[in-house]
Amino acid sequence: MNTNWLRTLGVAAALTFTANAASAEELKVVTDPSFVPFEMMDQETGEMVGFDMDIIAEVAKRAGFDYDLQTMDFNGIIPALQTGNVDIAIAGITITKEREEIVDFSDPYYDSGLRILVRADNEDIKTLEDLEGKKIGTKIGSTSYDFLVSELDKDDGVTPYPGSSDMYMALMSRAIDAVFYDAPNVGYFAKTKGEGRVKTVGPLYEGQEYGIALKEGSEWVDDVNEALAAMKDDSTYAEIYKKWFGELPKEM
Repeated sequence: MNTNWLRTLGVAAALTFTANAASAEELKVVTDPSFVPFEMMDQETGEMVGFDMDIIAEVAKRAGFDYDLQTMDFNGIIPALQTGNVDIAIAGITITKEREEIVDFSDPYYDSGLRILVRADNEDIKTLEDLEGKKIGTKIGSTSYDFLVSELDKDDGVTPYPGSSDMYMALMSRAIDAVFYDAPNVGYFAKTKGEGRVKTVGPLYEGQEYGIALKEGSEWVDDVNEALAAMKDDSTYAEIYKKWFGELPKEM
């Protein structure tokens, strides 16, 4: 049997794969290094890790680009995109009309807002209505405190705490029945220090959407959106979400 043509075909395929890999465009991606657990520095490896870091790695692989990751203060991210110094930014960036006028956004990849945290054995509290008459911890000066006071008829049990660790300790010591605070923060606590002892319940309240920001007129918007959609369809997104925050919240 003449196998020369098979060898030739194999070499050609390998060369084609190598050429495609070598031709992948490298984009400049920027993030804020201090938005836990979306992006943060791993003190042991010196590398950036977090929910956003897993998302952008998967998006890049599917969309077909390499990237050079840089960090900067959040306030400098949008200006960096405007000037073209970077191509893409991912840093828990809320999609707003004002920002959409100067940069391009992907489809939303994260629904943020406020969420309820209860002890793992609590089966009575599942929604905001169940908080009526209960002892609830939240953070001083936060939008979650304002939301509770405006939405609950019986808000005399709402206790503002100076820090998130204080209200989590109060919950686990049974001094309060629930915590109501920013969804990413309570989700991360439930997945880390509170694992097995607390859980998030119910939908998101006061919702905001995070998007991947790209410089205006970017040719990569459609590819990024297709990658995000595929990740949600094949449950890759759900796996990444569960890794950092626990179960996906129920729809409102």
